[in-house]
Amino acid sequence: MKILSITAGAAGMYCGSCFRDNALAAELMARGHEVTLLPLYTPTRTDEANVSEHRVFFGGISVYLEQHSALFRKTPPVLDRLWDSTALLSLLSRVAIRTDPRQLGELTVSMLRGEEGFQRKEIEKLFEWLKSQPLPDVVNLPNSLLIGLARPIRQALGRPVCCTLQGEDLFLEGLEKSYRDGALELIRGSTRFVDLFTPVSRYYSNFMSSYLLIPAEKMRVVPLGINLAGYEPKCEPSKGVYTIGYFARVAPEKGLDVLCSAYRLLREKTPSQKARLKVAGYLGHEHHSYLRAVEKQMEDWGLADEFSYLGVLDREEKISFLQGLDVLSVPASYDEPKGMFLLESMAAGTPVVQPRRGAFIEIIESTGGGILVDPDNPEALAEGILSLWNDPSRARALGLRGAEGVQRHYSVRKMADETLRAYEALTN
Repeated sequence: MKILSITAGAAGMYCGSCFRDNALAAELMARGHEVTLLPLYTPTRTDEANVSEHRVFFGGISVYLEQHSALFRKTPPVLDRLWDSTALLSLLSRVAIRTDPRQLGELTVSMLRGEEGFQRKEIEKLFEWLKSQPLPDVVNLPNSLLIGLARPIRQALGRPVCCTLQGEDLFLEGLEKSYRDGALELIRGSTRFVDLFTPVSRYYSNFMSSYLLIPAEKMRVVPLGINLAGYEPKCEPSKGVYTIGYFARVAPEKGLDVLCSAYRLLREKTPSQKARLKVAGYLGHEHHSYLRAVEKQMEDWGLADEFSYLGVLDREEKISFLQGLDVLSVPASYDEPKGMFLLESMAAGTPVVQPRRGAFIEIIESTGGGILVDPDNPEALAEGILSLWNDPSRARALGLRGAEGVQRHYSVRKMADETLRAYEALTN
């Protein structure tokens, strides 16, 4: 099967959606399918071999310039190539290109207008390139924020268009109200140009069907999957220092402050024992003050020596980090649709304690790799973690069960199987 899969770069950060798109494309390629993984905005960043095309379409610099100046909507390709180069995009994505929805309302609405938006020239450049490529059997969009491309792609290629749904509501809800309302209206008006939506969880299928007014018959869940190469459950439980981990973006909605409050309560009940709280994950410029406030709070509680932020980890470092934990918790304050960090933790044999919300519920229930507690409740979170601290045998059993559950339900092989079934149903 020939598959054109579009993916959206995330301005230089490790991004769960980029990981998913890349892992899926690599698995399908390994099976002999012809997959073109085409990045938009910026080059993608993954901690595995990157199989995306080297050329970036809708370069982040171009779409910004075209949004704010009519002059750049008419510049010739020879000039566009200067600021569309992957080298320049890679450099600027680390220091200048932002993904904060509060700053991207106008651009989001313009992109959703497709050929009627200010980025029409980018669509024309994309289609000019596609003329030189084999005609795909199916085209996949990475999220509904790019649904403005659905109609022109269907008209130009005459092929089915799928759209993955994997967490874009958080971005949409972060837009200023007038832009959010406009974006939702445009997305809902374009769903008819998509043949099939593939949400990454049952929770998200139900939520997005209502949120975007998508008929249930156009939804087909393709569960999230991860590449399990290199993951092995740790051989022995840690001794001496009980280590609680957090592995996700460092941002308020991911709940690091809630975990720190729970940690304080936990330490009040375990004053004579040794413990630490280790944090890793991407930290955006806009959230530096948030981390500083968390660190200051831990210092005020007398726990600064037990707290450490390790930054962004590559794949080898990530697996080692997760294997070195006794328990992982990312107590998000919203209904998370993916929970990739849970799959990674459980694949390493580390149990999880999570709030009872979003996709966390189905992931933990299907794998058996952790426990659920009341959301937004540091006391309940502390009690959940303490229950595993006090029962190492149970914690070990949960870790092993979770690793087996991820192998069974959330491997990249399983994700590829379900993806192919979805595509074949449209093309046969």
